[in-house]
Amino acid sequence: MSSWRSLLLRLGEKCPEYAGNADFKDQIDACHSLVRREIEHSGDDVFPFLLQCAEQLPHKIPLYGTLIGLLNLENEEFVSKLVESTQINLQDALETGQCNKIRILMRFLTVLMCSKVIQPSALVVIFESLLSSAATTVDEEKGIPSWQARADFYITCILSCLPWGGAELVEQVPEEIERVMVGVEAYLSIRRRVSDVGVSAFEDIEETNNVVNEKDFLEDLWSRVQDLSNRGWKLDSVPRLHLSFEAQLVAGKSHDLSPVSCPEQPGPPGALSGIAFGRQKHEAELKYPQRIRRLNIFPSNKTEDLQPIDRFVVEEYLLDVLFFLNGCRKECAAYMVGLPVPFRYEYLMAETIFSQLLLLPQPPFRPIYYTLVIIDLCKALPGAFPAVIAGAVRALFDKITDLDMECRTRLILWFSHHLSNFQFIWPWEEWAYVLDLPKWAPQRVFVQEVLEREVRLSYWDKIKQSIENAPALEELLPPRGGPQFKYSAEDGTDPTERALSLELKDMVKGRKTAREMISWVEENVFPTHGFDITLGVVVQTLLDIGSKSFTHLITVLERYGQVIAKMCTDDDQQVKLIMEVSSYWQNSAQMTAVAIDRMMSYRLISNLAIVRWVFSPLNLDRFHVSDSPWEILRNAVSKTYNRISDLRKEISSLERSVVLAERAASRAGEELESAESKLSVIDGEPVLGENPVRIKRLKSYAEKAKEEEVSVRESLEAKEALLARAVDEIEALFLSLYKSFLTALAEPLHDASRDGTLRPSGHADDMTIDLEDSSVMELDKDDERPKKSHPNGSGERKGYNLDEKQQWCLTTLGYLKAFTRQYASEIWQHIEKLDAEVLTEDIHPLVRKAIYCGLRRPLEE
Repeated sequence: MSSWRSLLLRLGEKCPEYAGNADFKDQIDACHSLVRREIEHSGDDVFPFLLQCAEQLPHKIPLYGTLIGLLNLENEEFVSKLVESTQINLQDALETGQCNKIRILMRFLTVLMCSKVIQPSALVVIFESLLSSAATTVDEEKGIPSWQARADFYITCILSCLPWGGAELVEQVPEEIERVMVGVEAYLSIRRRVSDVGVSAFEDIEETNNVVNEKDFLEDLWSRVQDLSNRGWKLDSVPRLHLSFEAQLVAGKSHDLSPVSCPEQPGPPGALSGIAFGRQKHEAELKYPQRIRRLNIFPSNKTEDLQPIDRFVVEEYLLDVLFFLNGCRKECAAYMVGLPVPFRYEYLMAETIFSQLLLLPQPPFRPIYYTLVIIDLCKALPGAFPAVIAGAVRALFDKITDLDMECRTRLILWFSHHLSNFQFIWPWEEWAYVLDLPKWAPQRVFVQEVLEREVRLSYWDKIKQSIENAPALEELLPPRGGPQFKYSAEDGTDPTERALSLELKDMVKGRKTAREMISWVEENVFPTHGFDITLGVVVQTLLDIGSKSFTHLITVLERYGQVIAKMCTDDDQQVKLIMEVSSYWQNSAQMTAVAIDRMMSYRLISNLAIVRWVFSPLNLDRFHVSDSPWEILRNAVSKTYNRISDLRKEISSLERSVVLAERAASRAGEELESAESKLSVIDGEPVLGENPVRIKRLKSYAEKAKEEEVSVRESLEAKEALLARAVDEIEALFLSLYKSFLTALAEPLHDASRDGTLRPSGHADDMTIDLEDSSVMELDKDDERPKKSHPNGSGERKGYNLDEKQQWCLTTLGYLKAFTRQYASEIWQHIEKLDAEVLTEDIHPLVRKAIYCGLRRPLEE
């Protein structure tokens, strides 16, 4: 990397490029001197790189804005080109709905205004364009209120610019910015308050139809900006570097901006049906999602020194770094610990990362990314961050009863993986009290599931050793034994069955083909012993052969899967097949899930059979004490959904290919027609058509182009046929899934609920889950450990006063909501069928609430 690139990239950092000098003013001077000279020789290289730095390192925008202001003093043409390019990029981002790019470019323009590069009035015009579009969108008569998510996003962009340039706007164009503020206030008065029901990490499923009294994200941001305004636009989190160069910058020419236009409304205005409104609202929220939902897991005294707007700005910094540096975890961690703020923010950093890890319906990136970032931060700040993370874990554990089921699963997976990177060290003695809780208590189940996941990542003896300070917790470890082969020599099984198993093993060792094995089963085993024994012998034996490793299992299924497929042709038989797999791997939840998942991949087991098995009496009693059946169900639904998603992507690609093939065929045909219509002179005589050799070549090209077009069209038709079948398959899966939930919940809900609610025994006035009453855990200042590490004998802790049936209902309803939320995009496409066959009038209110929560569908619809 050349030196000017290094200086631009590392601007604002204490690094060798700047000889360890951390003074921002000196760094800007040094960088300006070098970049100014470089522009004279290779301005076309500097221009895109400078823009890229500003867009992808947005926490440094004040530095880049000041640098550009200095360059504007000597090279107005270069800066004019940069401003024009920024405006064009913003317009493109608005048209394509690139949320992060819109937000960052508006911040960049605001900072350029502070550095006298653009006119303040031009920035206000952009604000007013967004404000006008937002107000039109939420207008009941002229707009489309279902797309309020886009309107809210535009207003958020305006407000989020003000910490970077509010003071300058108020000073230079006070009337114009006041007009914008009045417009924002008017917008807030006509929009609908956005409820986090269905996507909150902590939520009371029984209060989802009540109006939330707390401010939503936009209202909260507005109050923070008002507080900033009342304090004279002074804040600590945004460096005002342009003030150090103000005497120079005022001499620069302020460039004008072309106005930007917001996209047209996504449809004609008018009243919509409840379903149409819900679909559009869901689409809008997917395209313009809320960046963060604050968890507030730490006591207020940990962040009380921060002004409200400073918290917002630091969150923006952290989220930007996480987004733009997602492919460079080391760099990401380094930038996160080196933000340009004069105060400590470890607790806010941890809370922000956890808010992304637990963000519903989906985090911006895979959970593993946040796991790696936390690990790197613990290594970068060994004296501070590990204790903060430990405090976060304890706080979340204390509130685990109120935590959404999907968030609970993510937390289990993250925590077990995190501990595996730190030698599985954790003060388990703090949580040893969970053994005194009922087996269905969420804290006990959490510890049990973390230990089970740790065993998957290591081995049983290692995890037992890691809990030596709390040896009683060994009771919660998964079984130590390996597979349970039904026909092992020491078992007291029928000698005949054992002999059949040995014969089958010999056939595998003898490299017999699947066809030969099928003949053996049909002629020698099935007629004499019947289906159940035949299935047990074949499945248990093949699984035992493939039990040594994952590769062995794959090899066995690829080679002899046809034998199982021939035997298990319907759902009833496939349910029995799954039972055999579960019996063989009864001591390993991991291998049970892996084997069933692989069998589904090879089409040996249908998703409907998996749903039936999960909701069979064998598993119903485990719903609230184990994640194992839910893991298998998640894998089945995910695999089905991924198939349809992949088909849609392939069809989209083929549709583009068809257009290209049509153009190529048309172009080849036109060239041939043109060549054939020309007059040529051959042997002194005029002849219609060009040289016969060229005509022949053009005909060949035209024929090949036409064949390519036909081939691509045939591929598209084949994929569309597969998609149609896949759509029918996933519709049948969702109907089966919901009907299974309804059947399973019907009797327990009738017994456990009173007046349509689930209440603790003997506490008729208390809701089972009450986020408002959940106290934030107080931490000791020395080691961030909880002052109370176990509940008292009166059962004060939330959820411990529930009986088993109530906890079972809450857990199952939680998973119902989680499945609905995760696949809401697909479910909305089949909502009419779901309404007709599942969401009937006689459905239990809590079941309806769980489904509506997952869809974010209003109950009063």
